[in-house]
Amino acid sequence: MARGGAAALLLALVALWIVPATAAPPSPTGPAVPAADDNGGGAEGLSVVSAVVLGLVEGLTEYLPVSSTGHLLVAEHALGLGGTEDSDKALEAYAICIQAGAILAVLVLYQQRVRQMLDGLIGRSAEGRAVLLAVVAAFVPTAVIGFAFKDIVRDKLFGVGPVAAAWLVGGVVILGLERQGFLRRPGIALHQVTIRQALAIGVFQAVALWPGTSRSLVTIIGAVAVGLSLEAAVEFSFLLGLITLGAATVLTGASDGQLMLDTFGVVTPLIGLVVAFAAAVVSVRWMVAWLQQRSFDVFGWYRLAVGVLAVGLLAAGVL
Repeated sequence: MARGGAAALLLALVALWIVPATAAPPSPTGPAVPAADDNGGGAEGLSVVSAVVLGLVEGLTEYLPVSSTGHLLVAEHALGLGGTEDSDKALEAYAICIQAGAILAVLVLYQQRVRQMLDGLIGRSAEGRAVLLAVVAAFVPTAVIGFAFKDIVRDKLFGVGPVAAAWLVGGVVILGLERQGFLRRPGIALHQVTIRQALAIGVFQAVALWPGTSRSLVTIIGAVAVGLSLEAAVEFSFLLGLITLGAATVLTGASDGQLMLDTFGVVTPLIGLVVAFAAAVVSVRWMVAWLQQRSFDVFGWYRLAVGVLAVGLLAAGVL
């Protein structure tokens, strides 16, 4: 794929930062909250434009090593959303539930691998069984660590400042690893992953509890570190995302789904989900094609750029 594809995708992400920040400044008395008359939302509603923006941000960034959570936090601030305990909680539920669109994208794009894993579940594919067991094993450490530290993360790290710091650190890490050739060293295929290796990848994934770190980034680095090839590491990250994001979506839907629907209605969450699906399909296809011929550097430079931009907007009082 041409370099123009990378430029277009990353410029689109930057545009999603700048347009909301200039179009929806916060009011003197608090964050601006769009009216719900046109979209079926509740009293604190979510406009169709905001739903599309958040869906695009989620879909484009979920599987790229740039952090979807960090981008969504900044987008919500820039759009002037939230401001009350209930609306903030509803927004958090919205951001997690529209992940279902990104999950569906991977299910569609990797349907043959998913089918093989299901065949492994019923004893029809040894390779599928090995991959399935590895993915489940990798999920366990993340689930345990996430349950133990979720309240600390929510109270201390959900802010633009911590996100910007994670972006900057992640950018430096990517560029450093690329210079050392770390991500391009030979490794094993996906079906050769052992349970022990998978558990280690799951511990790496738990680092992404810090917003801005990127689940995709740390799982890919972790997978390469324990011996997978970059191609296998990227696919493993996508597949691990199915169960990790799926569990988060189900749990959040069960606990806060009704609040989300009461606050935003049904239409805007559906819009966000559909947009996230379409954007994730484009993003995943682009990332796989890009990494077949080019390096991770583009993500490192992008993270440094948005990290510096976030710090600048914070200093200017925009975020």
